[in-house]
Amino acid sequence: MSTIRPFKGFRPTADKVAKVAALPYDVMSSAEAREMVKGDEYSFLHVDRAEVDLPEGTDIYSEQVYAKAAQNLNSMIDNGIYIQDEKPVFYIYRLIMNGRAQTGLVVCTSIDEYIDGTIKKHELTRESKEIDRIKHVDTCNANTGPIFLTYRANKDIDSIIAKQCEKAPVYDFTSDDGVEHTVWIIDEKEDTESLIRLFKDVPNLYIADGHHRNASAVKVGLKRRGDGDYDKNAEFNFYLSVLFPSNQLEIMDYNRVVKDLNGLSEQEFLEKVKEKFVVEQNAGICKPSKTHSFGMYLNKKWYALTAKESIVPKNDCVGALDVSILQENLLAPILGIGDPRTDERIDFVGGIRGLDELVRRVDKQGEGVAFSMFPTSMDELMEVADSNKIMPPKSTWFEPKLRSGIFIHKLS
Repeated sequence: MSTIRPFKGFRPTADKVAKVAALPYDVMSSAEAREMVKGDEYSFLHVDRAEVDLPEGTDIYSEQVYAKAAQNLNSMIDNGIYIQDEKPVFYIYRLIMNGRAQTGLVVCTSIDEYIDGTIKKHELTRESKEIDRIKHVDTCNANTGPIFLTYRANKDIDSIIAKQCEKAPVYDFTSDDGVEHTVWIIDEKEDTESLIRLFKDVPNLYIADGHHRNASAVKVGLKRRGDGDYDKNAEFNFYLSVLFPSNQLEIMDYNRVVKDLNGLSEQEFLEKVKEKFVVEQNAGICKPSKTHSFGMYLNKKWYALTAKESIVPKNDCVGALDVSILQENLLAPILGIGDPRTDERIDFVGGIRGLDELVRRVDKQGEGVAFSMFPTSMDELMEVADSNKIMPPKSTWFEPKLRSGIFIHKLS
């Protein structure tokens, strides 16, 4: 059973929303954020990356950064950049990128259902990143960036959302990267109650993107509960999420670049790779077209790699992932990448940047070798989560990214 709850959201006025909406805080560096807000007083990065309004060199995890974030958010509300809906409602948020649409329901989800596993994860989180967002959420007294959740599609839910999308939207704008953003409000009692009832029959929600934000929102709620009795209906028991049916989502490839060949010559490296993979030189850029196949760029040449059947695990949903096969049979034993979470010799390149970026990193930046991946599927993601297992790091890259600042959920 999945619990969804309407909320009295704070949201930008229609004339400001395109200026306010910003990419998530964690897809850019602090320096990039400073560049992005130049001449832009309304960007939500003034809240999500509040160090942009403090002197360069300020510790981005200092208390003054979190205090500045809260000050900026409250100032935007006080100055009428944000309005609040008068009653609890659901919202619909549609993003269209390169002609592909995904339409989600903006709700509050339950911290208890994250704790009991109804809301399923597939990634580990880092404590340092959790602490940052815990302080941010707690100081701002708000969820400022939505968690990207998915669920197995339900035709009755689809029907209600489709009907609501026939109304006039409250927002309709295109961001600088060409992604179209459209928002509707569901304030009819009948449809609101129907959606709540229908989601009670949805067994699980799955975190697609935002594991750190999700864990942090939950820990803020637990902190506010304290050790004694608490109000179970208090807003801090719920957190901001956008729920998309899984059949509308697309996972992009998440590619790998390694700085060197671990002391091997090019020929020695290729001979070792051939022990576990079928290796064929490619005439052009090699973009894998099926599972258990990989592209490899080495010394201005592309190679197609196919995993030999003997190295593909049976009845192991994590081990059979392409990211696992590459890690366990090439990156670790040949290139010496033992822990890809912490090893500074490996980097990860989201598929949105294209395979030309892999070529550039090797040819122009002097990296040793790059690998192009076949994207992890939604079915694989949900199978791993249903098995209560964890994917290797950097297994999934979702596009388009949900914008922060369009919806704010206050915790009290």
